[in-house]
Amino acid sequence: MTKVNIKYRLTLMNFLEFFIWGSWLISLGGYMIIHLKFTGSQVGEIYATMGLASFVMPGLLGIVADRWLNAERVLGICHLVGAALLFWASTVSDFDRLYWIMLFNCMVYMPTIALNNTVSFNVLEKNGLDVVKDFPPIRVWGTVGFICAMWMVDLSGWTISSLQLYISASASLVLGLYSFTMPACPPPAAGSKGAKTSLLSSLGLDAFVLFRRRKMAVFFIFAVLLGAALQITNTFGSTYLQDFKGLYADSFAVRYPNILISVSQISETLFILAIPFFLKRFGIKKVMLISIFAWVFRFGLFAIGNPGSGFALLVLSMIIYGMAFDFFNISGSLFVEREADARIRASAQGLFMIMTNGLGAFLGGLGSGWVVDHFTTGGVRHWPAIWFTFAAYALLIGLVFPFAFRYHHRAEDSPVLPAGHP
Repeated sequence: MTKVNIKYRLTLMNFLEFFIWGSWLISLGGYMIIHLKFTGSQVGEIYATMGLASFVMPGLLGIVADRWLNAERVLGICHLVGAALLFWASTVSDFDRLYWIMLFNCMVYMPTIALNNTVSFNVLEKNGLDVVKDFPPIRVWGTVGFICAMWMVDLSGWTISSLQLYISASASLVLGLYSFTMPACPPPAAGSKGAKTSLLSSLGLDAFVLFRRRKMAVFFIFAVLLGAALQITNTFGSTYLQDFKGLYADSFAVRYPNILISVSQISETLFILAIPFFLKRFGIKKVMLISIFAWVFRFGLFAIGNPGSGFALLVLSMIIYGMAFDFFNISGSLFVEREADARIRASAQGLFMIMTNGLGAFLGGLGSGWVVDHFTTGGVRHWPAIWFTFAAYALLIGLVFPFAFRYHHRAEDSPVLPAGHP
Protein backbone atom coordinates (compact mmCIF):
# COMPACT_ATOMS: atom_id res chain seq x y z
CA MET A 1 0.00 0.00 0.00
CA THR A 2 1.46 3.36 -1.04
CA LYS A 3 1.88 6.27 1.36
CA VAL A 4 -0.68 8.27 -0.62
CA ASN A 5 -3.25 5.48 -0.35
CA ILE A 6 -2.75 5.12 3.39
CA LYS A 7 -3.34 8.85 3.83
CA TYR A 8 -6.59 8.60 1.88
CA ARG A 9 -7.69 5.63 3.98
CA LEU A 10 -6.96 7.45 7.23
CA THR A 11 -8.71 10.56 5.90
CA LEU A 12 -11.88 8.54 5.29
CA MET A 13 -11.63 7.00 8.75
CA ASN A 14 -11.33 10.41 10.42
CA PHE A 15 -14.15 11.83 8.27
CA LEU A 16 -16.54 9.04 9.32
CA GLU A 17 -15.45 9.19 12.98
CA PHE A 18 -16.79 12.70 13.41
CA PHE A 19 -19.59 12.41 10.83
CA ILE A 20 -21.19 9.94 13.26
CA TRP A 21 -21.10 12.50 16.09
CA GLY A 22 -22.11 15.49 13.98
CA SER A 23 -25.25 13.69 12.78
CA TRP A 24 -26.91 14.04 16.18
CA LEU A 25 -24.86 16.05 18.69
CA ILE A 26 -26.28 19.47 17.82
CA SER A 27 -29.78 18.52 16.66
CA LEU A 28 -30.80 15.74 19.07
CA GLY A 29 -31.83 18.25 21.75
CA GLY A 30 -34.36 19.86 19.40
CA TYR A 31 -35.70 16.43 18.41
CA MET A 32 -36.20 15.44 22.03
CA ILE A 33 -37.87 18.68 23.11
CA ILE A 34 -40.01 19.40 20.05
CA HIS A 35 -40.84 15.89 18.81
CA LEU A 36 -40.61 13.72 21.94
CA LYS A 37 -41.82 16.51 24.29
CA PHE A 38 -39.06 15.93 26.84
CA THR A 39 -38.38 18.55 29.50
CA GLY A 40 -35.18 20.59 29.57
CA SER A 41 -33.92 18.57 32.53
CA GLN A 42 -34.51 15.31 30.68
CA VAL A 43 -32.64 16.57 27.62
CA GLY A 44 -29.80 17.76 29.87
CA GLU A 45 -29.61 14.35 31.55
CA ILE A 46 -29.30 12.56 28.22
CA TYR A 47 -26.55 14.93 27.06
CA ALA A 48 -24.83 14.42 30.40
CA THR A 49 -24.32 10.77 29.47
CA MET A 50 -21.35 11.91 27.38
CA GLY A 51 -19.74 13.19 30.55
CA LEU A 52 -20.45 9.98 32.44
CA ALA A 53 -19.02 7.89 29.61
CA SER A 54 -15.90 10.08 29.42
CA PHE A 55 -14.95 9.42 33.05
CA VAL A 56 -13.57 5.91 32.60
CA MET A 57 -14.47 4.31 29.25
CA PRO A 58 -11.65 5.86 27.14
CA GLY A 59 -9.14 4.66 29.73
CA LEU A 60 -10.65 1.19 30.05
CA LEU A 61 -10.81 0.51 26.31
CA GLY A 62 -7.36 2.07 25.97
CA ILE A 63 -6.12 -0.66 28.32
CA VAL A 64 -7.75 -3.30 26.11
CA ALA A 65 -6.01 -1.87 23.02
CA ASP A 66 -2.70 -1.57 24.90
CA ARG A 67 -2.67 -5.11 26.25
CA TRP A 68 -4.96 -7.60 24.55
CA LEU A 69 -6.66 -6.61 21.29
CA ASN A 70 -5.60 -4.74 18.15
CA ALA A 71 -6.62 -1.08 18.30
CA GLU A 72 -8.35 -1.19 14.89
CA ARG A 73 -10.46 -4.14 16.09
CA VAL A 74 -11.48 -2.38 19.31
CA LEU A 75 -12.40 0.63 17.16
CA GLY A 76 -14.46 -1.54 14.82
CA ILE A 77 -16.28 -3.37 17.63
CA CYS A 78 -17.17 -0.09 19.34
CA HIS A 79 -18.67 1.35 16.17
CA LEU A 80 -20.64 -1.80 15.35
CA VAL A 81 -22.15 -1.82 18.85
CA GLY A 82 -22.77 1.92 18.56
CA ALA A 83 -24.58 1.41 15.24
CA ALA A 84 -26.96 -1.10 16.82
CA LEU A 85 -27.64 1.23 19.76
CA LEU A 86 -28.29 4.25 17.51
CA PHE A 87 -30.70 2.25 15.34
CA TRP A 88 -32.50 1.22 18.53
CA ALA A 89 -32.54 4.80 19.83
CA SER A 90 -34.31 5.96 16.64
CA THR A 91 -37.29 3.73 17.54
CA VAL A 92 -37.64 4.83 21.17
CA SER A 93 -39.86 7.65 22.43
CA ASP A 94 -39.84 7.26 26.23
CA PHE A 95 -37.20 9.02 28.33
CA ASP A 96 -36.00 6.18 30.56
CA ARG A 97 -35.23 3.81 27.72
CA LEU A 98 -33.63 6.49 25.53
CA TYR A 99 -31.46 7.61 28.45
CA TRP A 100 -29.93 4.16 28.93
CA ILE A 101 -29.50 3.58 25.20
CA MET A 102 -27.66 6.88 24.74
CA LEU A 103 -25.57 6.21 27.85
CA PHE A 104 -24.39 2.88 26.42
CA ASN A 105 -23.89 4.50 23.01
CA CYS A 106 -21.66 7.17 24.55
CA MET A 107 -19.77 4.48 26.46
CA VAL A 108 -18.74 2.89 23.17
CA TYR A 109 -18.44 6.09 21.12
CA MET A 110 -16.41 8.43 23.36
CA PRO A 111 -13.42 6.02 23.53
CA THR A 112 -13.29 5.84 19.73
CA ILE A 113 -12.02 9.42 19.51
CA ALA A 114 -8.78 8.37 21.21
CA LEU A 115 -8.75 4.99 19.43
CA ASN A 116 -9.09 6.78 16.07
CA ASN A 117 -5.98 8.79 16.93
CA THR A 118 -4.14 5.67 18.10
CA VAL A 119 -4.82 3.82 14.85
CA SER A 120 -3.88 6.89 12.79
CA PHE A 121 -0.56 7.37 14.61
CA ASN A 122 0.28 3.67 14.44
CA VAL A 123 -0.44 3.34 10.72
CA LEU A 124 1.45 6.53 9.83
CA GLU A 125 4.53 5.45 11.80
CA LYS A 126 4.53 1.94 10.31
CA ASN A 127 4.44 3.43 6.82
CA GLY A 128 7.38 5.73 7.50
CA LEU A 129 5.32 8.93 7.61
CA ASP A 130 5.85 11.90 9.94
CA VAL A 131 2.98 11.98 12.46
CA VAL A 132 3.52 15.65 13.37
CA LYS A 133 3.53 16.70 9.72
CA ASP A 134 1.04 14.27 8.17
CA PHE A 135 -1.64 13.78 10.84
CA PRO A 136 -3.07 17.34 11.12
CA PRO A 137 -4.11 17.52 7.40
CA ILE A 138 -5.77 14.13 7.89
CA ARG A 139 -7.44 15.05 11.18
CA VAL A 140 -8.95 18.25 9.80
CA TRP A 141 -11.20 16.03 7.68
CA GLY A 142 -12.78 14.92 10.93
CA THR A 143 -14.03 18.48 11.40
CA VAL A 144 -15.17 18.48 7.77
CA GLY A 145 -17.08 15.26 8.44
CA PHE A 146 -18.76 16.76 11.50
CA ILE A 147 -19.86 19.81 9.52
CA CYS A 148 -21.03 17.74 6.53
CA ALA A 149 -23.19 15.61 8.84
CA MET A 150 -24.80 18.74 10.32
CA TRP A 151 -25.50 20.13 6.87
CA MET A 152 -26.87 16.82 5.59
CA VAL A 153 -29.31 16.49 8.50
CA ASP A 154 -30.34 20.13 8.14
CA LEU A 155 -30.81 20.24 4.37
CA SER A 156 -32.80 17.00 4.53
CA GLY A 157 -35.16 18.46 7.12
CA TRP A 158 -34.25 15.86 9.76
CA THR A 159 -33.21 18.15 12.63
CA ILE A 160 -36.32 17.22 14.64
CA SER A 161 -36.66 13.70 13.21
CA SER A 162 -35.35 10.30 14.32
CA LEU A 163 -33.81 9.98 10.85
CA GLN A 164 -30.75 11.82 12.18
CA LEU A 165 -30.09 8.74 14.34
CA TYR A 166 -30.47 6.46 11.30
CA ILE A 167 -27.84 8.52 9.48
CA SER A 168 -25.48 8.32 12.44
CA ALA A 169 -26.11 4.58 12.86
CA SER A 170 -25.47 3.93 9.16
CA ALA A 171 -22.18 5.80 9.26
CA SER A 172 -21.21 3.93 12.44
CA LEU A 173 -21.96 0.60 10.74
CA VAL A 174 -19.82 1.56 7.73
CA LEU A 175 -16.91 2.71 9.91
CA GLY A 176 -17.21 -0.37 12.12
CA LEU A 177 -16.75 -2.66 9.13
CA TYR A 178 -14.15 -0.38 7.53
CA SER A 179 -12.03 -0.42 10.70
CA PHE A 180 -11.42 -4.15 10.34
CA THR A 181 -9.80 -3.52 6.95
CA MET A 182 -7.20 -1.12 8.37
CA PRO A 183 -3.57 -2.27 8.81
CA ALA A 184 -3.04 -4.24 12.01
CA CYS A 185 -2.26 -2.18 15.13
CA PRO A 186 -1.31 -4.84 17.70
CA PRO A 187 -0.99 -4.04 21.40
CA PRO A 188 2.46 -2.59 22.12
CA ALA A 189 2.58 -4.68 25.27
CA ALA A 190 2.60 -7.79 23.08
CA GLY A 191 6.09 -6.97 21.91
CA SER A 192 7.53 -5.36 25.01
CA LYS A 193 6.88 -5.98 28.67
CA GLY A 194 8.11 -2.49 29.40
CA ALA A 195 5.27 -1.03 27.35
CA LYS A 196 2.72 -2.03 29.99
CA THR A 197 1.33 0.73 32.13
CA SER A 198 -0.50 0.64 35.42
CA LEU A 199 -4.27 0.73 35.66
CA LEU A 200 -4.12 4.08 37.45
CA SER A 201 -1.92 5.55 34.72
CA SER A 202 -4.17 4.26 31.92
CA LEU A 203 -7.20 5.87 33.57
CA GLY A 204 -5.35 9.12 34.20
CA LEU A 205 -5.81 8.72 37.95
CA ASP A 206 -2.16 8.88 38.98
CA ALA A 207 -2.23 12.54 37.86
CA PHE A 208 -4.52 13.35 40.80
CA VAL A 209 -1.32 14.04 42.71
CA LEU A 210 -1.38 17.40 40.90
CA PHE A 211 -4.25 18.50 43.14
CA ARG A 212 -1.73 18.85 45.95
CA ARG A 213 -0.48 22.00 44.21
CA ARG A 214 -2.84 24.93 44.66
CA LYS A 215 -2.23 26.31 41.17
CA MET A 216 -3.11 23.01 39.51
CA ALA A 217 -6.13 22.41 41.75
CA VAL A 218 -7.51 25.86 40.87
CA PHE A 219 -6.89 25.24 37.17
CA PHE A 220 -8.74 21.92 37.17
CA ILE A 221 -11.69 23.49 39.00
CA PHE A 222 -11.97 26.10 36.25
CA ALA A 223 -11.59 23.35 33.64
CA VAL A 224 -14.74 21.77 35.07
CA LEU A 225 -16.60 25.09 35.04
CA LEU A 226 -15.63 25.84 31.44
CA GLY A 227 -16.39 22.27 30.38
CA ALA A 228 -19.92 22.86 31.64
CA ALA A 229 -20.20 26.01 29.51
CA LEU A 230 -19.23 24.06 26.39
CA GLN A 231 -22.06 21.61 26.91
CA ILE A 232 -24.77 24.27 27.08
CA THR A 233 -25.02 25.28 23.42
CA ASN A 234 -24.45 21.70 22.24
CA THR A 235 -27.56 20.76 24.20
CA PHE A 236 -29.93 23.66 23.57
CA GLY A 237 -28.57 25.72 20.65
CA SER A 238 -30.70 24.00 18.01
CA THR A 239 -33.80 23.98 20.25
CA TYR A 240 -33.42 27.72 20.78
CA LEU A 241 -33.41 28.41 17.03
CA GLN A 242 -36.30 26.01 16.40
CA ASP A 243 -38.43 27.91 18.94
CA PHE A 244 -38.49 30.93 16.61
CA LYS A 245 -40.72 29.09 14.12
CA GLY A 246 -43.79 31.08 15.11
CA LEU A 247 -42.20 34.47 14.40
CA TYR A 248 -39.57 33.71 11.74
CA ALA A 249 -40.76 30.51 10.06
CA ASP A 250 -39.11 31.36 6.73
CA SER A 251 -35.85 32.67 8.12
CA PHE A 252 -32.54 30.95 7.40
CA ALA A 253 -31.80 30.34 11.10
CA VAL A 254 -35.09 28.50 11.64
CA ARG A 255 -35.04 26.53 8.39
CA TYR A 256 -31.38 25.55 8.68
CA PRO A 257 -30.33 25.77 12.34
CA ASN A 258 -27.56 23.18 11.96
CA ILE A 259 -25.96 25.06 9.09
CA LEU A 260 -25.94 28.25 11.15
CA ILE A 261 -24.49 26.44 14.16
CA SER A 262 -21.85 24.82 11.94
CA VAL A 263 -20.28 28.29 11.63
CA SER A 264 -19.07 27.57 15.18
CA GLN A 265 -17.06 24.56 14.01
CA ILE A 266 -15.70 26.49 11.02
CA SER A 267 -14.68 29.29 13.37
CA GLU A 268 -12.96 26.79 15.62
CA THR A 269 -10.66 25.63 12.81
CA LEU A 270 -9.77 29.24 11.97
CA PHE A 271 -9.08 30.37 15.54
CA ILE A 272 -6.64 27.49 15.98
CA LEU A 273 -4.42 29.29 13.48
CA ALA A 274 -4.49 32.46 15.61
CA ILE A 275 -3.48 30.78 18.86
CA PRO A 276 0.33 30.94 18.36
CA PHE A 277 0.10 34.73 17.98
CA PHE A 278 -2.11 35.21 21.05
CA LEU A 279 -0.07 32.88 23.24
CA LYS A 280 3.20 34.56 22.33
CA ARG A 281 1.80 38.05 22.79
CA PHE A 282 -0.40 37.62 25.88
CA GLY A 283 0.56 34.36 27.58
CA ILE A 284 -1.53 31.41 28.72
CA LYS A 285 -3.38 33.10 31.58
CA LYS A 286 -4.64 36.04 29.50
CA VAL A 287 -5.59 33.74 26.61
CA MET A 288 -7.64 31.63 29.04
CA LEU A 289 -9.29 34.80 30.33
CA ILE A 290 -10.12 35.88 26.78
CA SER A 291 -11.78 32.48 26.33
CA ILE A 292 -13.93 32.92 29.43
CA PHE A 293 -15.19 36.35 28.37
CA ALA A 294 -15.78 34.99 24.87
CA TRP A 295 -18.31 32.65 26.52
CA VAL A 296 -19.99 35.69 28.07
CA PHE A 297 -20.43 37.19 24.60
CA ARG A 298 -21.40 33.82 23.10
CA PHE A 299 -24.35 33.51 25.49
CA GLY A 300 -25.15 37.22 25.61
CA LEU A 301 -25.43 37.48 21.83
CA PHE A 302 -27.79 34.49 21.85
CA ALA A 303 -29.93 36.37 24.38
CA ILE A 304 -30.32 39.52 22.29
CA GLY A 305 -30.17 37.99 18.81
CA ASN A 306 -32.97 36.60 16.68
CA PRO A 307 -33.40 35.15 13.16
CA GLY A 308 -34.76 38.47 11.88
CA SER A 309 -33.18 41.84 12.64
CA GLY A 310 -30.80 40.19 15.10
CA PHE A 311 -29.48 37.56 12.70
CA ALA A 312 -26.04 39.20 12.54
CA LEU A 313 -25.77 38.85 16.31
CA LEU A 314 -26.41 35.13 16.04
CA VAL A 315 -23.72 34.79 13.37
CA LEU A 316 -21.29 36.76 15.56
CA SER A 317 -22.05 34.41 18.46
CA MET A 318 -21.17 31.44 16.24
CA ILE A 319 -17.88 33.07 15.24
CA ILE A 320 -16.99 33.85 18.86
CA TYR A 321 -17.45 30.17 19.73
CA GLY A 322 -14.12 29.34 18.06
CA MET A 323 -12.29 31.68 20.42
CA ALA A 324 -14.31 30.52 23.44
CA PHE A 325 -13.56 26.84 22.86
CA ASP A 326 -10.05 26.85 21.42
CA PHE A 327 -8.42 29.44 23.63
CA PHE A 328 -9.11 27.60 26.87
CA ASN A 329 -8.77 24.01 25.68
CA ILE A 330 -5.52 24.48 23.77
CA SER A 331 -3.86 26.85 26.23
CA GLY A 332 -5.09 24.61 29.05
CA SER A 333 -3.53 21.59 27.39
CA LEU A 334 -0.28 23.52 27.07
CA PHE A 335 -0.44 24.58 30.72
CA VAL A 336 -0.82 20.95 31.82
CA GLU A 337 2.07 19.93 29.55
CA ARG A 338 4.33 22.58 31.09
CA GLU A 339 3.40 22.02 34.72
CA ALA A 340 3.10 18.22 34.98
CA ASP A 341 6.10 16.03 35.70
CA ALA A 342 7.31 14.19 32.58
CA ARG A 343 6.40 10.83 34.15
CA ILE A 344 2.70 11.71 34.40
CA ARG A 345 2.15 14.07 31.48
CA ALA A 346 -0.01 11.65 29.53
CA SER A 347 -2.10 10.96 32.63
CA ALA A 348 -2.32 14.68 33.34
CA GLN A 349 -3.71 15.31 29.85
CA GLY A 350 -6.19 12.52 30.49
CA LEU A 351 -7.19 14.16 33.77
CA PHE A 352 -7.69 17.47 31.95
CA MET A 353 -10.04 15.72 29.53
CA ILE A 354 -11.91 14.07 32.42
CA MET A 355 -12.41 17.45 34.08
CA THR A 356 -13.70 19.14 30.89
CA ASN A 357 -15.40 16.40 28.83
CA GLY A 358 -16.26 14.24 31.84
CA LEU A 359 -17.24 16.08 35.00
CA GLY A 360 -17.71 19.43 33.26
CA ALA A 361 -19.91 18.03 30.51
CA PHE A 362 -21.93 16.05 33.06
CA LEU A 363 -22.60 19.08 35.28
CA GLY A 364 -23.23 21.29 32.25
CA GLY A 365 -25.88 18.92 30.92
CA LEU A 366 -27.71 18.69 34.24
CA GLY A 367 -27.35 22.37 35.15
CA SER A 368 -28.40 23.76 31.77
CA GLY A 369 -31.46 21.51 31.77
CA TRP A 370 -32.49 22.82 35.16
CA VAL A 371 -32.07 26.45 34.03
CA VAL A 372 -34.17 25.86 30.90
CA ASP A 373 -36.97 24.29 32.95
CA HIS A 374 -36.80 27.10 35.50
CA PHE A 375 -37.49 29.67 32.80
CA THR A 376 -40.19 27.62 31.06
CA THR A 377 -43.82 28.53 31.69
CA GLY A 378 -46.69 26.64 30.12
CA GLY A 379 -44.38 25.03 27.60
CA VAL A 380 -42.94 28.42 26.54
CA ARG A 381 -39.21 28.82 27.06
CA HIS A 382 -38.06 32.36 27.91
CA TRP A 383 -34.79 32.26 26.04
CA PRO A 384 -33.42 35.76 26.82
CA ALA A 385 -33.57 34.97 30.55
CA ILE A 386 -32.02 31.55 29.93
CA TRP A 387 -29.09 32.86 27.90
CA PHE A 388 -28.49 35.84 30.20
CA THR A 389 -28.29 33.37 33.10
CA PHE A 390 -25.61 31.43 31.26
CA ALA A 391 -23.82 34.68 30.38
CA ALA A 392 -23.87 35.72 34.05
CA TYR A 393 -22.42 32.32 34.95
CA ALA A 394 -19.52 32.82 32.53
CA LEU A 395 -19.05 36.42 33.69
CA LEU A 396 -18.75 35.30 37.32
CA ILE A 397 -16.09 32.78 36.31
CA GLY A 398 -14.24 35.50 34.40
CA LEU A 399 -14.25 37.88 37.37
CA VAL A 400 -12.92 35.26 39.78
CA PHE A 401 -10.39 33.60 37.48
CA PRO A 402 -7.60 36.24 37.36
CA PHE A 403 -7.50 36.45 41.16
CA ALA A 404 -7.75 32.71 41.84
CA PHE A 405 -5.40 31.44 39.13
CA ARG A 406 -1.76 32.48 39.50
CA TYR A 407 0.47 31.90 36.48
CA HIS A 408 3.29 33.92 34.94
CA HIS A 409 3.76 33.94 31.17
CA ARG A 410 6.87 32.32 29.75
CA ALA A 411 8.10 33.36 26.33
CA GLU A 412 8.92 29.79 25.29
CA ASP A 413 5.30 28.66 25.60
CA SER A 414 3.96 27.29 22.31
CA PRO A 415 0.60 25.78 21.39
CA VAL A 416 -0.32 22.11 21.56
CA LEU A 417 -3.26 21.30 19.32
CA PRO A 418 -5.79 18.80 20.68
CA ALA A 419 -7.15 16.11 18.39
CA GLY A 420 -10.24 15.04 20.31
CA HIS A 421 -12.84 17.60 19.28
CA PRO A 422 -14.61 18.26 16.00
